[in-house]
Amino acid sequence: MGIFASLGEKMEKFYNHSCYKMSSFRTYFLGFLCSLFDFHELQLNSFVFQFFYYIILSVLGFLALKLSVMKATTIRLADLDLFFTAVSASTVSSMSTVEMELFSNSQLIVITVLMLLGGEIFTSMLRFNFVPSNFANKIKSIDSRVHDNPPNSKNFPGKIESGLVVHPQVKDEKTSSIIEDGDKSLSGEHLRNVSIKLLNHVVIRYIFLVQILGAGLIFLYVSFVPSAKEVLKNKGIQMQIFSIFTAVSTFSNCGFVPTNENMKVFKKNSGLLLFLIPQVLLGNTLFAPALRGVIWVLGKTTKRVEYGYMLNNSRELGYSYLLPGLHSFVMAIVVLVLIVFEFLFFCSMEWNSEALYGLDGNEKFVGSLFQVVNLRHTGESVFDLSVVTPAVLVVFIVMMYLPARASFLNLEDKDVVVKNGEGETKKKTMSLKGRGHDTFSPLFFLVPFVIFICMTERDKLKEDPLNFNVLSITLEVISAYANVGLTTGYHCSLQLRPDPFCKPVWYGFVGRWSPGGKLLLVVVMFLGKLRKFGK
Repeated sequence: MGIFASLGEKMEKFYNHSCYKMSSFRTYFLGFLCSLFDFHELQLNSFVFQFFYYIILSVLGFLALKLSVMKATTIRLADLDLFFTAVSASTVSSMSTVEMELFSNSQLIVITVLMLLGGEIFTSMLRFNFVPSNFANKIKSIDSRVHDNPPNSKNFPGKIESGLVVHPQVKDEKTSSIIEDGDKSLSGEHLRNVSIKLLNHVVIRYIFLVQILGAGLIFLYVSFVPSAKEVLKNKGIQMQIFSIFTAVSTFSNCGFVPTNENMKVFKKNSGLLLFLIPQVLLGNTLFAPALRGVIWVLGKTTKRVEYGYMLNNSRELGYSYLLPGLHSFVMAIVVLVLIVFEFLFFCSMEWNSEALYGLDGNEKFVGSLFQVVNLRHTGESVFDLSVVTPAVLVVFIVMMYLPARASFLNLEDKDVVVKNGEGETKKKTMSLKGRGHDTFSPLFFLVPFVIFICMTERDKLKEDPLNFNVLSITLEVISAYANVGLTTGYHCSLQLRPDPFCKPVWYGFVGRWSPGGKLLLVVVMFLGKLRKFGK
């Protein structure tokens, strides 16, 4: 029996030692994988991830559009136009070179998927989960715990995974207190990991619930309002396809609509516009404040400690849209102030203009509010921007140039020493500085593109200056860079030398550009989607 006991003890030691070696090897191997991506900074890693993600998504989208069944009445679309549309949907830019009603239902479904997968909130979750910032920290934490504990601990294999490694032979009171302190820190780390997992669930449910609710409201409206229902019936667009497509496009801040005229054909349907406005805001500019509000409500209703941890440790979790309370509040105020400013300016300049002709006071109010809310990132339009005054177009360009999370304040975490009866403790506070979380994107990237496009379209600039002018090209480039999609379009009536074969079209101004100009704008859309990494 003594021989078997000795053999069993040796086998146990060998097993524990093997587990220790395997855990160490796993730690080093996973750390090595992280280092392959973490060249210098996390920013580079995130840039590479997002760059290849949008390239692959656009190529797959192009192939899906090309292989999908087209409408029987539709002429075959050029490969360049299909690729342009795939890039525009993947980068949620909504720049168009063909009319939307040329696409079949299967192609509209493909575009819907591209918009969903390319939306900023969805891609932010991908970066949060697959860019190994938090993962690298976990590796370091596991590595330190592995080497701080001997391999002959009996409970080592079971406890290393949970992060609770305790040496069973330590009995003195001093060491026990150290272990208890370690357990407290480890439980804090466990709370952080559980909070990250729960945050993922909250954001995913937020994405789908808002879009499902939005699609349901749109479907109910077009089902019960005869004027809206008649528009879709005359165009041969199914109400289900329209509702889902528009809800996803609006929430993703893309701006595509299955109709050729975008939302201009619904400019008198104020109820539909009011349904879409909250989706625009909740999908981008107000997402960060809304997410914090949702977490606060869930914390109050469920009493789960993880929600409180999220609110109090937002920066430590590493999710870019979970911001501290003060920052979220300031961001919400900035969004509302900009909307009020844009609304008042637009109404003062255009209330009695040709753009709003034929609308009553209520329709003008709702339509103007819808236009300015869509101005910064979504790009859905109810008015013809070609007849809008140049001063308003300049303001539109500036507003599109602002990043989604502009707050014009720089908020920094600082450790402040607080004295109390038990001694000194550190408490995190936030300080305000002069500029914002996100600042203006550099003009360095855009001026050359405006110049190159003017070079590729130089003949049209001479022959058709009312349609092809520097302001219209600049608006198109800024709109593509900001991934907005607003456009002045092209109008045969503005030609100095009328072309009898010119037909009115309902696609973007870029649709009249040469292939070289279209390819340059494709590059601009990609740069716009990656502009955050140039700061």
